[in-house]
Amino acid sequence: MRDRARAMRREPTLAERRLWSRIKAGQLGGMRFRRQVPLGPYIADFACFDPKVVIECDGDQHAGNAYDEIRDAWLQAQGFRVIRLWNVDVLENLDGVGETILLRLGRR
Repeated sequence: MRDRARAMRREPTLAERRLWSRIKAGQLGGMRFRRQVPLGPYIADFACFDPKVVIECDGDQHAGNAYDEIRDAWLQAQGFRVIRLWNVDVLENLDGVGETILLRLGRR
């Protein structure tokens, strides 16, 4: 699992790269995110452990995906809030995405 996470960190999608530029190093509300984090049987695109938040950048293939629902339920059972963002939103409105994340976490 760790090897796969490392490989995913080396080859992020364009949306993941853009979002990382906005949330790394505590730039978003002081939260410290990590990229491609193994959590149980899954790898989260981005995870923060204080507060417990997982952010996923999703393309069209994730629309109505039953696997994602199972995954989100498992992450929520571990105490994580899951925020799913569409790649197109990250690419076209990065500032708005940052505000959305803060609003969903009650930080704005």
